[in-house]
Amino acid sequence: MMNKDNRNDKIRKIAKKGLTLSLCAVLAGGLAAGSFEGINKITGTTTVEAANKDETTLTFAKSEKKADDSDSATDDSTEAKDSTAKGSLDVSDIASEALPSIVSITTKSVQEVQNYYGIYGMYGYAPQQQEQEVEGSGSGIIVGKNDDELLIATNYHVVEGADTLSVAFVDGNAVEASVKGFDEERDLAVVSVALDDIDSDTMDAISVAKIGSSDDLKVGEQVVTIGNALGYGQSVTTGIVSAKNRRMDSDNNTVTDGSDDSSAGVNLIQTDAAINPGNSGGALLNMEGEVVGINSAKLASTEVEGMGYAIAISDVTDILQSLMNETSRDKLDDSEHGVIGIKCTSVSSEAVQMYGIPAGVFVSKVTDGGAADKAGLKANSVITEFNGKSVSSADQLIEYLSYYEPGEDVDLTVQVPSGNGYKEETITVTLDENTNVDDSKSDSSKDSKKDKKDKKDKKDKGDSKSDNSEDNSDSDENDNENPFIEYFQNQGFFR
Repeated sequence: MMNKDNRNDKIRKIAKKGLTLSLCAVLAGGLAAGSFEGINKITGTTTVEAANKDETTLTFAKSEKKADDSDSATDDSTEAKDSTAKGSLDVSDIASEALPSIVSITTKSVQEVQNYYGIYGMYGYAPQQQEQEVEGSGSGIIVGKNDDELLIATNYHVVEGADTLSVAFVDGNAVEASVKGFDEERDLAVVSVALDDIDSDTMDAISVAKIGSSDDLKVGEQVVTIGNALGYGQSVTTGIVSAKNRRMDSDNNTVTDGSDDSSAGVNLIQTDAAINPGNSGGALLNMEGEVVGINSAKLASTEVEGMGYAIAISDVTDILQSLMNETSRDKLDDSEHGVIGIKCTSVSSEAVQMYGIPAGVFVSKVTDGGAADKAGLKANSVITEFNGKSVSSADQLIEYLSYYEPGEDVDLTVQVPSGNGYKEETITVTLDENTNVDDSKSDSSKDSKKDKKDKKDKKDKGDSKSDNSEDNSDSDENDNENPFIEYFQNQGFFR
Protein backbone atom coordinates (compact mmCIF):
# COMPACT_ATOMS: atom_id res chain seq x y z
CA MET A 1 0.00 0.00 0.00
CA MET A 2 2.85 2.28 0.92
CA ASN A 3 4.67 1.47 -2.29
CA LYS A 4 1.58 2.36 -4.30
CA ASP A 5 1.28 5.79 -2.62
CA ASN A 6 4.98 6.52 -3.20
CA ARG A 7 4.59 5.63 -6.86
CA ASN A 8 1.62 8.02 -7.23
CA ASP A 9 3.59 10.84 -5.58
CA LYS A 10 6.47 10.38 -8.06
CA ILE A 11 4.06 10.45 -11.01
CA ARG A 12 2.49 13.71 -9.77
CA LYS A 13 5.94 15.31 -9.33
CA ILE A 14 7.03 14.32 -12.85
CA ALA A 15 3.80 15.64 -14.36
CA LYS A 16 4.19 18.92 -12.48
CA LYS A 17 7.74 19.38 -13.78
CA GLY A 18 6.60 18.58 -17.33
CA LEU A 19 3.81 21.18 -17.19
CA THR A 20 6.22 23.75 -15.82
CA LEU A 21 8.73 23.16 -18.67
CA SER A 22 5.98 23.27 -21.30
CA LEU A 23 4.65 26.58 -19.96
CA CYS A 24 8.15 28.05 -19.97
CA ALA A 25 8.68 26.94 -23.56
CA VAL A 26 5.38 28.49 -24.62
CA LEU A 27 6.20 31.76 -22.86
CA ALA A 28 9.71 31.81 -24.31
CA GLY A 29 8.37 31.18 -27.79
CA GLY A 30 5.81 33.91 -27.41
CA LEU A 31 8.44 36.40 -26.24
CA ALA A 32 10.74 35.48 -29.08
CA ALA A 33 7.97 35.91 -31.64
CA GLY A 34 6.95 39.21 -30.10
CA SER A 35 10.53 40.46 -30.14
CA PHE A 36 10.99 39.45 -33.80
CA GLU A 37 7.76 41.18 -34.81
CA GLY A 38 8.73 44.27 -32.84
CA ILE A 39 12.12 44.51 -34.57
CA ASN A 40 10.44 44.21 -37.95
CA LYS A 41 8.05 47.04 -37.08
CA ILE A 42 10.89 49.27 -35.89
CA THR A 43 13.21 48.63 -38.82
CA GLY A 44 10.42 48.68 -41.37
CA THR A 45 11.34 45.28 -42.81
CA THR A 46 8.87 42.55 -43.64
CA THR A 47 9.28 38.85 -44.13
CA VAL A 48 7.65 36.81 -46.84
CA GLU A 49 7.24 33.06 -46.66
CA ALA A 50 8.74 31.09 -49.51
CA ALA A 51 6.19 30.06 -52.11
CA ASN A 52 6.43 27.11 -54.43
CA LYS A 53 6.46 27.52 -58.20
CA ASP A 54 2.72 26.99 -58.61
CA GLU A 55 1.82 29.69 -56.07
CA THR A 56 3.75 32.56 -57.62
CA THR A 57 1.10 33.30 -60.23
CA LEU A 58 -1.62 33.36 -57.55
CA THR A 59 0.01 35.88 -55.22
CA PHE A 60 -2.64 38.57 -55.58
CA ALA A 61 -5.60 36.19 -55.19
CA LYS A 62 -3.95 34.47 -52.23
CA SER A 63 -3.38 37.79 -50.47
CA GLU A 64 -7.05 38.70 -50.85
CA LYS A 65 -8.11 35.33 -49.40
CA LYS A 66 -5.85 35.75 -46.38
CA ALA A 67 -7.29 39.19 -45.74
CA ASP A 68 -10.83 37.83 -45.89
CA ASP A 69 -10.12 34.86 -43.56
CA SER A 70 -8.24 36.83 -40.93
CA ASP A 71 -10.72 38.43 -38.55
CA SER A 72 -7.99 40.04 -36.51
CA ALA A 73 -6.24 41.81 -39.45
CA THR A 74 -6.25 45.62 -39.25
CA ASP A 75 -6.89 48.04 -42.13
CA ASP A 76 -3.19 48.96 -42.22
CA SER A 77 -2.10 45.35 -42.62
CA THR A 78 -4.67 44.82 -45.40
CA GLU A 79 -3.31 47.82 -47.32
CA ALA A 80 0.24 46.57 -46.83
CA LYS A 81 -0.67 43.13 -48.22
CA ASP A 82 -2.41 44.68 -51.24
CA SER A 83 0.64 46.84 -51.91
CA THR A 84 2.94 43.85 -51.62
CA ALA A 85 0.74 41.89 -54.01
CA LYS A 86 0.90 44.61 -56.71
CA GLY A 87 4.61 45.27 -56.32
CA SER A 88 4.20 48.68 -58.08
CA LEU A 89 1.55 50.86 -59.68
CA ASP A 90 -0.83 49.01 -61.95
CA VAL A 91 -1.74 50.28 -65.41
CA SER A 92 -4.93 52.01 -64.25
CA ASP A 93 -2.99 53.93 -61.58
CA ILE A 94 -0.40 55.03 -64.14
CA ALA A 95 -3.06 56.09 -66.63
CA SER A 96 -4.99 58.21 -64.14
CA GLU A 97 -1.77 59.84 -62.93
CA ALA A 98 -0.22 60.46 -66.35
CA LEU A 99 -3.22 61.46 -68.48
CA PRO A 100 -3.31 65.05 -67.14
CA SER A 101 0.19 65.57 -68.57
CA ILE A 102 -0.58 64.18 -72.07
CA VAL A 103 -2.12 66.32 -74.82
CA SER A 104 -3.55 65.75 -78.29
CA ILE A 105 -2.06 67.85 -81.09
CA THR A 106 -3.96 68.72 -84.27
CA THR A 107 -2.17 70.30 -87.22
CA LYS A 108 -3.47 71.94 -90.39
CA SER A 109 -1.48 72.64 -93.51
CA VAL A 110 -2.17 73.51 -97.13
CA GLN A 111 -0.70 71.05 -99.61
CA GLU A 112 -0.82 70.67 -103.36
CA VAL A 113 -2.68 67.55 -104.43
CA GLN A 114 -3.38 66.15 -107.85
CA ASN A 115 -6.94 66.35 -109.06
CA TYR A 116 -7.58 63.13 -110.95
CA TYR A 117 -10.82 64.52 -112.31
CA GLY A 118 -8.91 66.66 -114.79
CA ILE A 119 -10.13 67.94 -118.11
CA TYR A 120 -9.76 66.51 -121.58
CA GLY A 121 -8.28 68.84 -124.12
CA MET A 122 -6.83 68.59 -127.58
CA TYR A 123 -3.84 66.80 -126.10
CA GLY A 124 -5.87 64.29 -124.12
CA TYR A 125 -6.30 63.95 -120.37
CA ALA A 126 -4.66 66.73 -118.34
CA PRO A 127 -4.59 66.21 -114.54
CA GLN A 128 -4.75 69.39 -112.50
CA GLN A 129 -2.96 70.46 -109.34
CA GLN A 130 -4.98 72.11 -106.60
CA GLU A 131 -4.40 73.22 -103.04
CA GLN A 132 -6.14 71.37 -100.25
CA GLU A 133 -6.15 71.79 -96.49
CA VAL A 134 -4.79 68.67 -94.80
CA GLU A 135 -5.28 67.86 -91.12
CA GLY A 136 -2.91 65.75 -89.06
CA SER A 137 -2.86 64.46 -85.50
CA GLY A 138 -0.27 63.59 -82.90
CA SER A 139 0.44 63.66 -79.18
CA GLY A 140 2.55 65.66 -76.76
CA ILE A 141 3.87 65.62 -73.20
CA ILE A 142 3.68 68.61 -70.86
CA VAL A 143 7.31 68.95 -69.74
CA GLY A 144 7.50 72.43 -68.25
CA LYS A 145 6.01 75.82 -67.57
CA ASN A 146 7.50 79.31 -67.35
CA ASP A 147 5.95 82.65 -66.47
CA ASP A 148 4.15 82.95 -69.79
CA GLU A 149 3.94 79.56 -71.44
CA LEU A 150 3.14 75.89 -71.02
CA LEU A 151 5.80 73.80 -72.77
CA ILE A 152 5.00 70.53 -74.54
CA ALA A 153 7.45 68.00 -76.03
CA THR A 154 6.53 66.11 -79.18
CA ASN A 155 8.04 64.73 -82.40
CA TYR A 156 9.25 67.01 -85.16
CA HIS A 157 7.34 65.02 -87.76
CA VAL A 158 4.12 65.85 -85.88
CA VAL A 159 4.53 69.61 -86.43
CA GLU A 160 6.55 69.50 -89.67
CA GLY A 161 5.02 71.74 -92.34
CA ALA A 162 2.06 72.70 -90.15
CA ASP A 163 0.56 76.12 -90.79
CA THR A 164 -1.49 76.05 -87.58
CA LEU A 165 -1.34 74.00 -84.36
CA SER A 166 -3.91 73.33 -81.67
CA VAL A 167 -3.50 71.44 -78.40
CA ALA A 168 -6.32 69.63 -76.59
CA PHE A 169 -5.93 68.91 -72.87
CA VAL A 170 -7.28 66.10 -70.71
CA ASP A 171 -10.52 68.01 -70.03
CA GLY A 172 -11.21 68.41 -73.76
CA ASN A 173 -10.44 72.12 -74.01
CA ALA A 174 -8.30 73.06 -77.01
CA VAL A 175 -6.14 76.14 -77.58
CA GLU A 176 -3.78 77.37 -80.29
CA ALA A 177 -0.08 76.60 -79.96
CA SER A 178 3.21 77.76 -81.47
CA VAL A 179 6.46 76.01 -82.27
CA LYS A 180 9.05 76.79 -79.62
CA GLY A 181 11.94 74.93 -81.23
CA PHE A 182 12.69 71.73 -83.12
CA ASP A 183 15.48 69.34 -84.01
CA GLU A 184 14.66 67.48 -87.23
CA GLU A 185 17.62 65.10 -87.01
CA ARG A 186 16.44 63.74 -83.65
CA ASP A 187 12.74 64.08 -84.51
CA LEU A 188 12.09 66.35 -81.52
CA ALA A 189 10.08 69.53 -81.11
CA VAL A 190 8.75 71.68 -78.30
CA VAL A 191 5.51 73.63 -78.74
CA SER A 192 4.20 76.30 -76.41
CA VAL A 193 0.78 77.47 -75.30
CA ALA A 194 0.26 80.92 -73.79
CA LEU A 195 -0.90 80.62 -70.18
CA ASP A 196 -3.35 83.45 -70.79
CA ASP A 197 -5.18 81.22 -73.29
CA ILE A 198 -5.73 78.44 -70.73
CA ASP A 199 -8.68 78.86 -68.37
CA SER A 200 -8.36 78.18 -64.65
CA ASP A 201 -10.37 74.94 -64.74
CA THR A 202 -8.04 73.47 -67.34
CA MET A 203 -4.99 74.59 -65.37
CA ASP A 204 -6.37 72.71 -62.38
CA ALA A 205 -6.92 69.58 -64.49
CA ILE A 206 -3.46 69.36 -66.08
CA SER A 207 -0.02 68.66 -64.66
CA VAL A 208 3.63 68.53 -65.67
CA ALA A 209 4.90 65.01 -66.40
CA LYS A 210 7.40 63.25 -64.17
CA ILE A 211 10.58 62.48 -66.09
CA GLY A 212 12.32 59.19 -65.33
CA SER A 213 15.55 57.54 -66.45
CA SER A 214 15.54 55.47 -69.62
CA ASP A 215 19.03 54.27 -68.72
CA ASP A 216 17.58 52.31 -65.78
CA LEU A 217 15.12 50.37 -67.93
CA LYS A 218 15.62 46.63 -68.21
CA VAL A 219 14.70 44.41 -71.13
CA GLY A 220 11.46 42.64 -70.21
CA GLU A 221 10.29 45.44 -67.91
CA GLN A 222 6.65 46.41 -68.31
CA VAL A 223 5.86 49.80 -69.85
CA VAL A 224 2.74 51.80 -70.70
CA THR A 225 2.11 54.11 -73.67
CA ILE A 226 -0.43 56.92 -73.84
CA GLY A 227 -1.26 58.89 -76.97
CA ASN A 228 -3.82 60.23 -79.41
CA ALA A 229 -4.08 57.06 -81.51
CA LEU A 230 -5.66 57.69 -84.94
CA GLY A 231 -6.72 61.12 -83.68
CA TYR A 232 -9.59 59.61 -81.70
CA GLY A 233 -8.36 60.97 -78.35
CA GLN A 234 -6.10 59.58 -75.66
CA SER A 235 -5.80 55.81 -75.36
CA VAL A 236 -3.64 53.54 -73.23
CA THR A 237 -1.68 50.45 -74.29
CA THR A 238 0.82 48.32 -72.44
CA GLY A 239 3.69 45.97 -73.22
CA ILE A 240 7.31 45.36 -72.30
CA VAL A 241 10.71 46.75 -73.20
CA SER A 242 11.68 44.45 -76.07
CA ALA A 243 15.15 45.91 -76.64
CA LYS A 244 17.29 48.95 -75.86
CA ASN A 245 19.81 51.05 -77.78
CA ARG A 246 18.20 50.72 -81.19
CA ARG A 247 19.07 53.37 -83.77
CA MET A 248 17.04 54.90 -86.57
CA ASP A 249 18.78 54.98 -89.95
CA SER A 250 17.00 57.96 -91.52
CA ASP A 251 18.66 57.54 -94.92
CA ASN A 252 17.29 54.03 -95.38
CA ASN A 253 14.22 54.45 -93.15
CA THR A 254 15.20 51.40 -91.12
CA VAL A 255 16.19 50.59 -87.54
CA THR A 256 19.59 49.14 -86.62
CA ASP A 257 20.72 47.29 -83.51
CA GLY A 258 22.92 50.22 -82.46
CA SER A 259 26.16 48.23 -82.66
CA ASP A 260 27.64 50.76 -85.07
CA ASP A 261 28.99 53.51 -82.81
CA SER A 262 29.43 55.82 -85.77
CA SER A 263 25.66 56.03 -86.22
CA ALA A 264 24.39 59.52 -85.51
CA GLY A 265 20.78 58.40 -85.11
CA VAL A 266 18.83 58.97 -81.93
CA ASN A 267 18.78 56.22 -79.28
CA LEU A 268 15.52 54.25 -79.37
CA ILE A 269 13.67 51.91 -77.01
CA GLN A 270 11.89 49.03 -78.72
CA THR A 271 8.55 47.96 -77.25
CA ASP A 272 5.69 45.66 -78.19
CA ALA A 273 3.13 48.09 -76.74
CA ALA A 274 0.82 49.17 -79.56
CA ILE A 275 1.99 52.44 -81.18
CA ASN A 276 -0.30 53.66 -83.96
CA PRO A 277 -0.58 56.82 -86.10
CA GLY A 278 -1.40 59.69 -83.75
CA ASN A 279 0.61 58.15 -80.89
CA SER A 280 3.71 60.00 -82.12
CA GLY A 281 4.93 62.42 -79.48
CA GLY A 282 3.11 60.60 -76.67
CA ALA A 283 4.64 59.10 -73.55
CA LEU A 284 6.31 55.78 -72.88
CA LEU A 285 6.02 55.29 -69.10
CA ASN A 286 7.65 52.92 -66.62
CA MET A 287 5.64 51.28 -63.83
CA GLU A 288 6.33 54.23 -61.55
CA GLY A 289 4.42 56.51 -63.92
CA GLU A 290 7.58 58.29 -65.11
CA VAL A 291 8.23 59.28 -68.71
CA VAL A 292 11.13 57.19 -70.06
CA GLY A 293 10.54 57.71 -73.78
CA ILE A 294 8.77 59.75 -76.46
CA ASN A 295 6.85 57.50 -78.85
CA SER A 296 8.22 58.07 -82.31
CA ALA A 297 7.88 55.26 -84.85
CA LYS A 298 6.40 51.90 -85.70
CA LEU A 299 7.51 49.27 -88.17
CA ALA A 300 4.44 48.64 -90.28
CA SER A 301 4.50 45.54 -92.46
CA THR A 302 2.52 42.38 -92.99
CA GLU A 303 5.61 40.52 -91.78
CA VAL A 304 6.10 42.59 -88.63
CA GLU A 305 4.06 42.70 -85.45
CA GLY A 306 4.62 44.45 -82.15
CA MET A 307 7.69 46.54 -82.99
CA GLY A 308 7.30 50.15 -81.87
CA TYR A 309 10.01 52.63 -80.96
CA ALA A 310 10.34 55.50 -78.52
CA ILE A 311 13.13 58.05 -78.18
CA ALA A 312 15.07 57.34 -74.98
CA ILE A 313 14.37 60.32 -72.72
CA SER A 314 17.73 60.32 -70.91
CA ASP A 315 19.54 60.85 -74.23
CA VAL A 316 17.57 63.97 -75.19
CA THR A 317 16.90 65.85 -71.95
CA ASP A 318 19.61 68.41 -72.75
CA ILE A 319 18.20 68.92 -76.24
CA LEU A 320 14.66 69.36 -74.90
CA GLN A 321 15.95 71.85 -72.34
CA SER A 322 17.59 73.85 -75.12
CA LEU A 323 14.45 73.78 -77.27
CA MET A 324 12.34 74.90 -74.31
CA ASN A 325 14.44 78.06 -74.04
CA GLU A 326 14.09 79.11 -77.67
CA THR A 327 11.75 81.83 -78.88
CA SER A 328 8.25 80.67 -79.74
CA ARG A 329 7.63 81.02 -83.47
CA ASP A 330 4.74 80.72 -85.89
CA LYS A 331 5.33 79.53 -89.43
CA LEU A 332 5.34 82.43 -91.89
CA ASP A 333 4.14 82.66 -95.47
CA ASP A 334 6.71 82.68 -98.26
CA SER A 335 6.28 86.43 -98.67
CA GLU A 336 6.90 87.06 -94.97
CA HIS A 337 9.88 84.95 -93.92
CA GLY A 338 13.51 86.01 -94.30
CA VAL A 339 15.98 84.69 -96.88
CA ILE A 340 19.74 84.22 -96.96
CA GLY A 341 20.39 85.26 -100.56
CA ILE A 342 21.88 82.12 -102.09
CA LYS A 343 21.28 79.39 -104.62
CA CYS A 344 21.65 76.02 -102.91
CA THR A 345 21.33 72.30 -103.45
CA SER A 346 21.48 69.23 -101.22
CA VAL A 347 24.69 67.22 -101.11
CA SER A 348 23.86 63.62 -102.00
CA SER A 349 24.85 60.72 -99.77
CA GLU A 350 26.98 59.35 -102.63
CA ALA A 351 29.11 62.49 -102.65
CA VAL A 352 29.54 62.28 -98.88
CA GLN A 353 30.55 58.61 -98.89
CA MET A 354 32.66 58.50 -102.05
CA TYR A 355 34.40 61.87 -102.07
CA GLY A 356 34.23 63.19 -98.54
CA ILE A 357 32.13 66.26 -99.31
CA PRO A 358 30.51 67.46 -96.06
CA ALA A 359 26.88 66.51 -95.61
CA GLY A 360 24.67 69.57 -95.81
CA VAL A 361 23.57 72.23 -98.28
CA PHE A 362 25.92 73.20 -101.12
CA VAL A 363 26.00 76.94 -101.94
CA SER A 364 26.13 77.14 -105.74
CA LYS A 365 25.78 80.92 -105.92
CA VAL A 366 25.72 83.95 -103.62
CA THR A 367 23.55 86.91 -104.66
CA ASP A 368 25.51 90.13 -105.07
CA GLY A 369 24.62 92.53 -102.29
CA GLY A 370 22.40 89.99 -100.54
CA ALA A 371 22.41 88.88 -96.93
CA ALA A 372 24.91 86.08 -97.46
CA ASP A 373 27.21 88.28 -99.55
CA LYS A 374 27.27 90.95 -96.83
CA ALA A 375 28.06 88.28 -94.22
CA GLY A 376 30.97 86.91 -96.25
CA LEU A 377 29.48 83.56 -97.29
CA LYS A 378 31.21 82.24 -100.42
CA ALA A 379 30.01 80.00 -103.23
CA ASN A 380 31.09 76.34 -103.07
CA SER A 381 30.75 76.35 -99.27
CA VAL A 382 28.55 73.75 -97.56
CA ILE A 383 26.10 74.85 -94.86
CA THR A 384 26.00 72.19 -92.13
CA GLU A 385 24.16 73.95 -89.28
CA PHE A 386 21.49 76.64 -88.90
CA ASN A 387 21.44 78.29 -85.47
CA GLY A 388 23.00 75.19 -83.94
CA LYS A 389 20.69 72.71 -85.71
CA SER A 390 22.15 70.35 -88.29
CA VAL A 391 21.13 70.91 -91.90
CA SER A 392 21.04 67.99 -94.33
CA SER A 393 19.02 69.27 -97.28
CA ALA A 394 17.91 72.42 -99.09
CA ASP A 395 14.29 71.71 -98.14
CA GLN A 396 15.29 71.54 -94.49
CA LEU A 397 17.05 74.91 -94.74
CA ILE A 398 13.93 76.43 -96.28
CA GLU A 399 11.84 74.92 -93.46
CA TYR A 400 14.09 76.55 -90.86
CA LEU A 401 13.89 79.91 -92.63
CA SER A 402 10.08 79.78 -92.72
CA TYR A 403 10.04 80.59 -88.98
CA TYR A 404 12.36 83.64 -89.16
CA GLU A 405 11.49 87.19 -90.14
CA PRO A 406 13.60 89.57 -92.26
CA GLY A 407 16.13 91.47 -90.15
CA GLU A 408 16.76 88.59 -87.72
CA ASP A 409 20.31 87.32 -87.24
CA VAL A 410 21.04 83.62 -87.73
CA ASP A 411 24.31 81.75 -87.25
CA LEU A 412 25.38 79.45 -90.08
CA THR A 413 28.07 76.82 -89.62
CA VAL A 414 29.73 76.28 -92.99
CA GLN A 415 32.47 74.12 -94.41
CA VAL A 416 34.66 76.22 -96.72
CA PRO A 417 36.91 74.63 -99.40
CA SER A 418 40.53 74.86 -98.30
CA GLY A 419 43.19 73.14 -100.39
CA ASN A 420 42.18 69.49 -100.73
CA GLY A 421 39.72 69.66 -97.84
CA TYR A 422 37.39 71.95 -95.92
CA LYS A 423 37.65 74.21 -92.89
CA GLU A 424 34.76 75.09 -90.59
CA GLU A 425 33.57 78.66 -90.09
CA THR A 426 30.63 80.30 -88.34
CA ILE A 427 28.97 83.17 -90.18
CA THR A 428 26.23 85.45 -88.82
CA VAL A 429 23.71 86.44 -91.50
CA THR A 430 21.07 89.16 -91.18
CA LEU A 431 18.13 87.86 -93.20
CA ASP A 432 16.75 89.77 -96.18
CA GLU A 433 13.17 90.15 -97.34
CA ASN A 434 11.88 87.60 -99.83
CA THR A 435 11.29 89.50 -103.05
CA ASN A 436 10.85 86.47 -105.33
CA VAL A 437 7.93 84.58 -103.83
CA ASP A 438 6.85 83.06 -107.11
CA ASP A 439 10.24 81.38 -107.50
CA SER A 440 10.44 79.90 -104.02
CA LYS A 441 11.61 76.52 -105.25
CA SER A 442 12.95 77.36 -108.69
CA ASP A 443 16.35 77.99 -110.17
CA SER A 444 15.39 81.22 -111.89
CA SER A 445 13.54 84.36 -110.90
CA LYS A 446 12.96 86.03 -114.24
CA ASP A 447 10.85 84.81 -117.12
CA SER A 448 13.39 85.52 -119.82
CA LYS A 449 15.06 83.42 -122.48
CA LYS A 450 18.44 83.77 -120.85
CA ASP A 451 17.19 82.71 -117.42
CA LYS A 452 15.34 79.74 -118.91
CA LYS A 453 18.58 78.63 -120.52
CA ASP A 454 20.39 79.05 -117.20
CA LYS A 455 17.70 77.00 -115.49
CA LYS A 456 18.10 74.20 -118.01
CA ASP A 457 21.88 74.21 -117.60
CA LYS A 458 21.54 74.08 -113.83
CA LYS A 459 18.99 71.29 -114.01
CA ASP A 460 21.29 69.23 -116.20
CA LYS A 461 23.89 69.51 -113.46
CA GLY A 462 21.48 68.38 -110.76
CA ASP A 463 21.05 71.88 -109.30
CA SER A 464 17.27 71.94 -108.93
CA LYS A 465 16.50 73.63 -105.61
CA SER A 466 17.10 77.04 -104.07
CA ASP A 467 16.10 79.10 -101.08
CA ASN A 468 14.25 81.65 -103.24
CA SER A 469 16.46 84.48 -102.19
CA GLU A 470 17.86 86.35 -105.17
CA ASP A 471 17.48 87.71 -108.70
CA ASN A 472 19.45 85.47 -111.04
CA SER A 473 20.40 87.84 -113.82
CA ASP A 474 24.18 87.54 -113.60
CA SER A 475 25.82 86.24 -116.76
CA ASP A 476 28.37 84.20 -114.83
CA GLU A 477 25.85 82.11 -112.89
CA ASN A 478 27.29 78.83 -114.12
CA ASP A 479 30.91 79.84 -113.65
CA ASN A 480 32.52 77.83 -110.87
CA GLU A 481 35.78 78.83 -109.22
CA ASN A 482 36.39 75.29 -108.04
CA PRO A 483 36.69 72.75 -110.91
CA PHE A 484 36.63 69.96 -108.30
CA ILE A 485 33.12 71.03 -107.29
CA GLU A 486 32.09 71.53 -110.93
CA TYR A 487 33.06 67.94 -111.63
CA PHE A 488 30.78 66.72 -108.81
CA GLN A 489 27.95 68.84 -110.20
CA ASN A 490 28.36 67.28 -113.63
CA GLN A 491 28.31 63.83 -112.00
CA GLY A 492 24.97 64.63 -110.34
CA PHE A 493 26.28 64.54 -106.76
CA PHE A 494 24.25 67.63 -105.89
CA ARG A 495 20.50 67.41 -105.97
